[in-house]
Amino acid sequence: MTTPEKGQLVTANRLRDGIAVFMTRSGDWSETIDDAVLAQEPQAAAALEARAKDDEKKTIVTGAYLIDAERIGGRVRAAHIRERMRALGPTVRLDLGKQAEGKGAGFAAPEGV
Repeated sequence: MTTPEKGQLVTANRLRDGIAVFMTRSGDWSETIDDAVLAQEPQAAAALEARAKDDEKKTIVTGAYLIDAERIGGRVRAAHIRERMRALGPTVRLDLGKQAEGKGAGFAAPEGV
């Protein structure tokens, strides 16, 4: 079994369309949580947060903040259920969006809901 890599990542909402996005290692924003850079040290997390705040000033994203998460086998799973739901996108129809595509949050959407 693989040991989880635990740390923090930055999430925000893209101003252009309101979609939840996650900061990548290159400093870009991705709709897929698995692309997020995971900071394992407090200084690295602070640097990510500062970079995100710069993107807020540039009006690329809004509401940037750090969340706890872990990476296991290349998949990222947010520690809190609220963030898992944000990673999946709208949850009113499981046949649409990231749930239907099997992407996001490192876990499968419920069957038959």
